[in-house]
Amino acid sequence: MTFDKRTLLWSLPLSFISGATLAALQAGNWLIGFLAFSFLFVCVFSALVIAVRWADGGKILAWVVALAFALRLLGGVTTYLALPINGFDDADDQAGYVYTDAHRRDVQAWDLARSDRYIVDAFNKSYAYDQYGGLLAFSALIYRYLSPDVHRPLLLVLLSAFVAALGLPFGWKAVKQEWGEKVAIAFAWVYALYPESVLLGGSSMRESYLLLFSAWCLWGFVAWHGAQNKRSLIWLALGILGMLLVSPAVALITLVIFAGWLYFTNKPQFSAWQSGLIIALIFIVGLFLLSSSLGNGNLSGSPLAVVNKFLREAAKLNLHRLISGSGWVQKIFDEIPEWLQIPFVLIYGLFQPVLPAALFEPTTLTWRMIAILRAVGWYSVLPALLLSFGAGASQKSDVKRKVLIWLSLIAWFWILLTSLRGGADQWDNPRYRTILFLWQALLVGQVWVWWRETRNVWVARILGMEAVFLLFFGQWYVTRYFQFGSQLPFGKMVTLILGLWAAILAFGFWRDRSRHSV
Repeated sequence: MTFDKRTLLWSLPLSFISGATLAALQAGNWLIGFLAFSFLFVCVFSALVIAVRWADGGKILAWVVALAFALRLLGGVTTYLALPINGFDDADDQAGYVYTDAHRRDVQAWDLARSDRYIVDAFNKSYAYDQYGGLLAFSALIYRYLSPDVHRPLLLVLLSAFVAALGLPFGWKAVKQEWGEKVAIAFAWVYALYPESVLLGGSSMRESYLLLFSAWCLWGFVAWHGAQNKRSLIWLALGILGMLLVSPAVALITLVIFAGWLYFTNKPQFSAWQSGLIIALIFIVGLFLLSSSLGNGNLSGSPLAVVNKFLREAAKLNLHRLISGSGWVQKIFDEIPEWLQIPFVLIYGLFQPVLPAALFEPTTLTWRMIAILRAVGWYSVLPALLLSFGAGASQKSDVKRKVLIWLSLIAWFWILLTSLRGGADQWDNPRYRTILFLWQALLVGQVWVWWRETRNVWVARILGMEAVFLLFFGQWYVTRYFQFGSQLPFGKMVTLILGLWAAILAFGFWRDRSRHSV
């Protein structure tokens, strides 16, 4: 797992050329920038090559990891350069940031780095733009010691692209060991190419780090659970520790995933009551960690009450934002009963970012390209996530069937929870959803292999249902923005969509029943 001469022949020149290029794109002393970027590139290429060789993925994995890293880095650099020219006239766009959170945290990290305060002060609650402090501390550390003369945001973009790509070898090795090479290959391509993940990986957001930590956890658990390799639990511990520094909620849901996995596999070393006890302890500890973070360190009161209050207030806030930010949504809410408002936001959030809106809503070219890629990505994986239950249920192994159905349940619980938490916000909602994208990519990869092997007819039916949704909403958005043709009332359009969905489902069940009865 060391560099050979052949690797050095391409990695060192590429590091220096890339470092010189990025240094030229940033303000400040060029030599300092060149040294900082080149040093990071050498470290990045070294770590990625070692990880790929350790995972034993061959040329396929090497190319996918290289593509994952290049897409995120080039995407981050492109948006950094394009948004000030072809973005909106606001502080984030003019500074080259896609996400407001990344901009604010980055500015605070630079302020902390050039001050005389300790880096650990990042965990002080006065830094409001990083709720947990871990990513802020890491960013400030990079700025203080690699860019002391000037603020260089592309340093963090480089590192974000790297940590996202580094998760791939760990995920590949775990998926290959547990479900085989075909699923591992499909998983790797989905992980590398998913546009929302690419955008986040080029924006120095926490999601890239959480994907890496999730991959560490997955590999640590699979290696321990399958081969009883206790040393691999170090990776599980490192992943959970990283999550606790960046987002305790993700540590909680990850522990719940593994607790369920243990329970459903029913390994001999755990009896039923022991598995139940482990799940209960993990849930209680995780719940206290989560409620503490949501309550700003205050552990008084019931943890369930703290979490419940947080979700309820978040849902109300997002509901208010949705109504105040959209005239047609306000009109719809005036026409429907109050008890239907939250379910409406939940379902509407599930379809964010809406593909027809991305195609037809007036905006700048840069934002239109971003919106289209994000929406196409989500609408490409959504049918597979729906079909993940069928792919799981079709497994010949009882253990693998239970585990995949469990992972599907967790994935959909998280998707619906983020829809409730993020409302119909087309940015926060998909961003929260992507936190568990490692598991979603695993399920999508499993569905792809299942479809290739079985050619199950339900794939076409689910795609047909999605096509109905896109066609009706596409026509609705065209008439809204271009006054082309007559616009169906929103309520009637939804009724027609639901009716056609019901017809497709009814036909599918009737057809399957007819085949079985012959």
